[in-house]
Formats: sequence, structure tokens, C-alpha cells
Amino acid sequence: MTIKIRFAFCLLLLCQITLAQSDSINKLKEVIVSDSNLKKYSTSQSVQVLNDSILEKNQPSLTSLLNYNTVIYFKENGLGMTSAPSFRGTTGAQTAVIWNGININSQFLGQADFNTIGTRDFNSVTVKAGGGSVLYGSSAIGGSIHLNNDLRFKKEFSNHIFFSAGSYDTYSSNYKTVVSSDKYSLQVSISRNSSDNDFKYPGNKDERNLNGQYYNTSMNTTFGYKLNSNNTLKAYSQFYDSERHFSLTSPNASKTKYNDFNTRNLLEWESIFDRFTSKLKVAHIGESYKYYPNITSDYFTYGKVETAIIKYDLAFDINDKIKLNSIVDYNRNKGYGSSINNVNREIGSASVLLHHIVTDKWDYNASIRQEITDNYGNPFLFSFGSRYELTDFYRVKLNASKNFRMPTYNDLFWEGSGNPNLKPETSYQAEIGNEFFRKNFTLSVTAYYNTIKDLLRWVPSQDGTDNWSPENTEKVRAYGAEVLLEWKPKINNHNFTINSTYAYTVSESQQLIRNQLLYKQLIYVPYHKLTGSVSYNYKKLSSYLQYLYTGEVYSTPFNNPATKVKDYNVGNIGIDYDFGKKSVYKLGFQILNIWNENYQPVISRQMPGRNYTIYINLNF
Repeated sequence: MTIKIRFAFCLLLLCQITLAQSDSINKLKEVIVSDSNLKKYSTSQSVQVLNDSILEKNQPSLTSLLNYNTVIYFKENGLGMTSAPSFRGTTGAQTAVIWNGININSQFLGQADFNTIGTRDFNSVTVKAGGGSVLYGSSAIGGSIHLNNDLRFKKEFSNHIFFSAGSYDTYSSNYKTVVSSDKYSLQVSISRNSSDNDFKYPGNKDERNLNGQYYNTSMNTTFGYKLNSNNTLKAYSQFYDSERHFSLTSPNASKTKYNDFNTRNLLEWESIFDRFTSKLKVAHIGESYKYYPNITSDYFTYGKVETAIIKYDLAFDINDKIKLNSIVDYNRNKGYGSSINNVNREIGSASVLLHHIVTDKWDYNASIRQEITDNYGNPFLFSFGSRYELTDFYRVKLNASKNFRMPTYNDLFWEGSGNPNLKPETSYQAEIGNEFFRKNFTLSVTAYYNTIKDLLRWVPSQDGTDNWSPENTEKVRAYGAEVLLEWKPKINNHNFTINSTYAYTVSESQQLIRNQLLYKQLIYVPYHKLTGSVSYNYKKLSSYLQYLYTGEVYSTPFNNPATKVKDYNVGNIGIDYDFGKKSVYKLGFQILNIWNENYQPVISRQMPGRNYTIYINLNF
């Protein structure tokens, strides 16, 4: 398999070099998006874009941003601690995180830790609900999160400085600069976040969050250069370094900590010639960790994975209404560490994607993907979706897909818990979406059904200890509904933005109990989640209110009511004023958890009560 894949890529590279010699003249694009296929082939699915104005109102972690603005539920093990999403009733490893078109889910965990991703390094964050394995490979089952660094080719020199200080010695800073012309574009972003995280428990002043301190530093660089009217080189680079002390569940527990160091580098060559667009991507992703089970000792466990990715995308505009894409990619990773002995994994795939605009009111997408793996067979995946505008205020969407996910290194080899006999999981899903839209108003209502065979998940042991282990759950069904609302009324100089999301989620595993087949809700999947926000802007004054309701969840596979995690309501409020004249000089203040809610997203993992933040935001 390896020789065939590598030979194919040599041919594709030769085609790229040859086609790049085309001298056809194309109009230069001022803005080049990092993942054009997301918009082109997701028209039949729910897609939510969180732009920079929303990013600025939220705390710097991706967990906070998505928790308060989307239907995604988060199993967060305390403020700043590990955080895993549940999208449409799936596990954290079934949500793909896509960085400029490249899947960056951890090869160890199979998922991204959303508290290790800062939001201020990106232009926008996009949330796509539903299956996406045809486009983004293993793990894109519940949905995908897209971190975008779009390039602007226009004359510009701008700087952005953000700094905040808050309760528990919590500090956050970010510097971003953009230098560009019609020939090149450079964006650099540097972020630093830290906290002692030693808050007192709400309702119990005698208890305090112990061993919860953390820091993280990241740098994100994006560079684009137009060789000529047909060819553009783009480079994306990011590194992330952090240390987290995991909060104690009891005063006598051992103090632990976890160090992360991640690097991501991507080089892309884009060529446009006549009706063809050719993109060749080469990426290297490195991830490493050290875990100290007792910080008073020098002993630690460690792991490291290096991943090489080659991806070639050739798009052909058959005419103005029919677009065809062929994509070939090859991934090779090597992992080693305390419980992993130089394990290699190779995956190749070939995809064909079609987008057809039948009329001004009707379009559809059809896609297929053939995976080639070295140890988990060769799954065939597909996706089909259609969108039809019935009236000038209503459209309907339909989508169906088959998706796939492989076990991760931790699933297979984690010391004391791994299971080398795990099988890959397969998912079939369908959804129907309804969109209502008028000027400054949109309402989306989507219903979905998802059936999963051999679901990979980690479950707590039945002996009462804190040990977890991975298993295949033979049959799981997930179904529900999602509602997204946005309204932007304006009265003279008074501007309002009202957003709300709601998710009803049933995610059940089939279990044999006393000779009866019963369905039990998966652990840490709430039936109900609701978010809401109201933003108000008058001249240079801005304010906002955020609201989050998360329903109760089960913490054991057999749905023991005695170990339920109770529901909670959390609200945040903020206000800022712009003192600048030609530039932006904002001074702001936030109150988080304004009702001082005493809540735990996970059993024995306390979150802080009411706390405060002051910030400055400068653009010049």
C-alpha cells in the first residue's frame, strides 16, 4: 500500500508543476480562505460561523467560546482542566478539529482538548454539525470545528493588543499584527494565559480549589505570497506550550500535573489555470506530553507522535453550475512513549466531490471517499445532501452520510487500561434542516438520526474506583433536534444582536439487562442544553449578557440516578467603552457566573463562583 500511495503522490506533484506553467490570466483574489471546501460542500448541513466580534466577548479558551454560543456540550474537568465535547450525543473523539483544512485531533486521545486551544489566534471559528468523514477523515462523526486563518491581500498594517486581569490571579494577553499588500500577506499572533485558579467553592468558604494552576503560550504565523496571477504559496505555523496542575478531588489526593508541547506546520501551493484549481498541501504535526502522577517526585510518563500529511486537491469547474473536486491524501504517523513502543500507522484515501447548482433555488452535493488503512480494512464512505429554497423566506436541507473512526494510541496502548483488541466504529446518519430567514433574522431547526456500530468510548469501572477503560459498544443510536436563532434589530443608533441555541439530545447504547434489551443514555450527554446572548451597542458603548443552561447527565453506563450530575444555570455580563477617536481603545469589565451558581460539569470537578475580569482592547 505504501509504495502505491507514494508513487501516486509523485505523479500528482509532477502534474502540479506542469499545470502551474499555465499562463492564463485570472483576477487576483483579495481574500483567500484557508478551507474553501467547507463552504462549497456543506450547503446541506448546519454551519455556524463565530466571527471576531464574538471571539472578543468570550474567555480565550475554545471550550468557553463554544459552550456559550453553540449546541455542543462540554465535559470539563474544572476550569482550565481537560475538556471534551459531546456533539449530537457523541464522544469527544467523534468531533474533529480542523486547522486550516487539516485534521489536528490528537493521535493519543483521538480528540482535541478544547482547553488547550486559544481562540484569539484565529480570524474565525466555524462549527459544522453532522458527519464529515468524506472531507476530513476519521473522527468527523458528531461534527467538526474549523479554526481559520484567512489571508487578506490588500495594503494594510494593523496591530491588536488585548490584556485582561481577573480573579484568582488570572491573566490573558494577546498581540496580533497584520502586514500585507496586493502581493503578500503576513499575520502573527502571540497569546499567553495563566491563572493560580485557587477559587473558593461557592457555598463553602472553607474549601478551595487546590493544585489548579496553569499557564499556556501559543504563537500562530500565517504567510502568503503571490508568485504571479496564477500561483500562490501559503505557510501556516503554530506552536503551543502549556503546563496544567490537575485540580484535586479531595485534599488528600496526590498532586499531579501535565505538560503539553504541540507544533503544527503547513505549506500550501495553490495554482489556478483556466477552469482548474490545484492545491498541494504538505504538513507536519508534532504532539508530546509528560504526565507527573505526583509532583513531589521526578517520575513521569510521556508520549510523542509525529504526523506527516500530504494532500492534493484538484478542482474543476465543468461550468458555472457544476463543480468537481478530486482529493488524494496520505497520512503517516509514528508514536512512542512510556506505553507505546515505536508504533506506526499509515492511512491513504481518495475522494471525489460534486456540487451541482441545478437552479437558483436548488443545489446538491454528492461525495465518496475510499480509505486505505494498514490495519483496519478499507472502508468506503459517502455523503449526499441537497438544499431547496421553497419560498423567499424558507429553505429545506437534507443530508445523509456514512462515517468511520479508528482506535487511538491511548485506546490501544494506555498503560494499565489500553485494549489492543478494539475494533473501529462505523456510523450512518441522516438529517433534515429547516431554515427561515428575513432581513436581519434567521432561524434554523434541524432534526437528525445517527446509528453507530462498535462505538469507541471510555467508561468508569464498576468497582467504585476512579479507573476508566476503553471499550466497543456494539450498538448506539443518537437522535434529536437543534435550534439556532439570530436576530439583529436596529432602532436609530441602538444596535442589538440576539442569539440563541437549543439542543435536545438522546444518545443511547443497547444493553442486555436481566435478559432484556434496554437502551441507556450515554454518560455525560444531557437531554437539554440552551444558550442565549443579547448584545447592545450605542455609539462607543457596548454591553452583553450570556446565558447557559445544561441539563442533568448520567455519570454511569447503567444510568444510576443516585450518581446523576445535576443541571445548572450560568450567566455572564460585560460592558466596554471605546475611548479612541481614529483607533480603537476599549476598556471593559466582565462579571462571570453572575448568580454565583454552585455547579460541577463532572462529579467532584468544581467550577468557580462569581468572579471578575477587567480588560483593555487596542486596535491601531
